[in-house]
Amino acid sequence: SVPRLYSLQNSTGPLSLPIERDEKIGVDGVYASASLGYKSILYLDATLRRDHSSTLPEDNSTFYYPSIATSFVFTNLLNADFVTFGKLRVNYAEVGNSAPFDFLYDTYNVNIPPGAPSTSVDNQKKNPELKPERTESFELGLEMKFLRNRLSFDLAYYQTNSVDQIFGVPVSRATGFEKKILNAGEIENKGVELSISGNPVRTEDFNWTASINWTKNKNEVVSLEDGIQTLQLGDFQGGVTINAEVGKPYGLIYGTDYTYLNGERVVDPSDGQYIKTSTSDQTIGDSNPDWLMGISNKFNYKNFSLSFLIDIQQGGSIFSLDQYYGRATGLYEETVFINDLGNPVRNTLADGGGFINEGVNPDGATNTTRIRADRFGAFGYRRGLPDKAFVYDASYVKLREVALVYNLPSKLLTDTFLTNASLSVVGSNLWIIDKNIPHEDPEGGLSAGNLQGYSVGSLPTTRDFGVNLKLQF
Repeated sequence: SVPRLYSLQNSTGPLSLPIERDEKIGVDGVYASASLGYKSILYLDATLRRDHSSTLPEDNSTFYYPSIATSFVFTNLLNADFVTFGKLRVNYAEVGNSAPFDFLYDTYNVNIPPGAPSTSVDNQKKNPELKPERTESFELGLEMKFLRNRLSFDLAYYQTNSVDQIFGVPVSRATGFEKKILNAGEIENKGVELSISGNPVRTEDFNWTASINWTKNKNEVVSLEDGIQTLQLGDFQGGVTINAEVGKPYGLIYGTDYTYLNGERVVDPSDGQYIKTSTSDQTIGDSNPDWLMGISNKFNYKNFSLSFLIDIQQGGSIFSLDQYYGRATGLYEETVFINDLGNPVRNTLADGGGFINEGVNPDGATNTTRIRADRFGAFGYRRGLPDKAFVYDASYVKLREVALVYNLPSKLLTDTFLTNASLSVVGSNLWIIDKNIPHEDPEGGLSAGNLQGYSVGSLPTTRDFGVNLKLQF
């Protein structure tokens, strides 16, 4: 092999055989739509879709889902100069979703390792009676424009209910399986979305447009399988789990917590450590944000335009395994500081080092027991801290994107085959303006699917820069 040539083809030994998987899914669909209007005041749009899926049993493989959208443009009945446009809308829709591949029948997996081949069964009991998942959505909205479209807003209330969801629920391992696949559960999402747009400055050479988008969503696990109150979605080091519990938001973080006395953390006076709960079923975080906001601005001056987008998230929780382990190693700067005595915390106790955990003893007296910090593991999980100590606020403010565009003057394109040409420089993920979790991006952790609210092995997120040349013929 060639030193410092990092390629699979430069391996010192033979490469392992690849694992191949071939999945084929067929969905046939028929779609119909109709639109009606009355004197530019009332509108009605309706659709109906029929799907036939290969991943569902024959009796349930064909399913229909309709939608209907109505709107009332009331400004066409008014004579108000300051109101340019006004529309009230009411929408209802159903969306169907078929099952994933290979969820119907139990099959054997054939393994061909070196030596004798073997077969095995999946750890999930399949279900030959699955039905399609279904989501029902309702929206009520109001759209208004003022001052000849210089100012506008769009306000909407929505509610979606997802039913007959396909997922695995735990079963006794005496059955030979860990889970069984079924249709069960209902999750409800409801909230408010608000969009405000404006054109504060508009002259012959200069134009400034701005918009704000704000949304607040509340979700709730309405029901699960009969007899199941809580469903564990994922489990991680430290005993932390992500859960769906009936009557509560989807994606709660469970783990050990501090114990409290009159709202203060309780400390064991014998060793100065916090006393944590004896079980890991405490709610220590909610992965759902309180609200989201986007702020965009665009400035046009002659042939130049500059735009930028700021994204804001308020609330939400992250359990950071990076902090859980990282602080125990002593590598983070939070493990090196000047203590209350004015000495380096890593000094021995005899030399004035160590620290005192804030809190009270079980009898209510203020804690005064000093902990040594001159050895490995003085911080992080090795201190016996509860999981709650490593749950952080996921709020952030980010400069998401900046774009500078130059449009070539039309006179330069005269007698050419081009009708328009522009050159732009674009940057994204440029700056985390504010955040609460240290040493990592709140969006940079393992936060997909059921693993929201959990971060491990977070690498620095990348800033992207690009140059675009756009030509129109």
